Amino acid sequence: MEALTALDLPDIPKFRSGKVREVFDLGDALLLVATDRISAFDCILPNGIPDKGAVLTGLSAWWFDRLRAIVPNHLISTDPARWPERLQPHVERLRGRAMLTRKAQPLPIECVVRGYLAGSGWKEYRERGTVCGIPLRPGYRQAERLAEPIFTPARKAETGHDENISFAQAADLAGPDLAARLRDASLALYREAAAHALDRGIIIADTKFEFGLIDGQLTLIDEALTPDSSRFWPADSYAPGGNPPSFDKQFVRDYLECLDWDKKPPAPPLPATVVARTREKYREAYRRIVGAELP
Repeated sequence: MEALTALDLPDIPKFRSGKVREVFDLGDALLLVATDRISAFDCILPNGIPDKGAVLTGLSAWWFDRLRAIVPNHLISTDPARWPERLQPHVERLRGRAMLTRKAQPLPIECVVRGYLAGSGWKEYRERGTVCGIPLRPGYRQAERLAEPIFTPARKAETGHDENISFAQAADLAGPDLAARLRDASLALYREAAAHALDRGIIIADTKFEFGLIDGQLTLIDEALTPDSSRFWPADSYAPGGNPPSFDKQFVRDYLECLDWDKKPPAPPLPATVVARTREKYREAYRRIVGAELP
């Protein structure tokens, strides 16, 4: 199967192009199309992962439906039959990987929730006993579950990595009341999603949400709880004290770490074995969480 790594739609203006998504402007709505591109170390790799875009779109839509009682979201429909007439000539290219969404005013804060001690959080904890400036008790091991999930916001960056900030800084950016609503909504979404995923054999170690305002209402936007925006671990092989295997793109990162590459563009191509294994990891994450095969 061939990966879709580039997409243009004639006569439909492109709103923006991200590392993975192409966003098209339909006037009163946006069309978010998840390609099969994959990035690592802020570099887009030359070859994509087949089915990746379908997994990101399918999982996001599934979570949006399940979690809408906690906070509304921007999804209108993933069903081409409900899309505007001008999209119908492109349905076969878009089917399964596109979401028609309402336009929102994005907020400048990445809402990160950490339930386990991993990644940059583990590194900071070893050095200072904190995660994003939040003091934690001594004695945690790598990948250990935290006593309670913590909200660790970040300032969105136009390029490169987002910048971790304190809750006080988030309040300065968004205002105290809105920052508190972002924190509370993020923690509630994480707790609900983590409980469901654990029942299906997946630990959601951490995740990030993006929010916007639609008619003044706080709204979940972009994607939600996918292997790209979250750290997924298999529960049946989980053990604290090391770096667990994952369903996300860590498999790709681990491969790239073994190469003599300076982590600057151009990125090296992925071998077919790494592509195939990563594709299966994404599909398995979908299969476990949704309880069905990817359509």
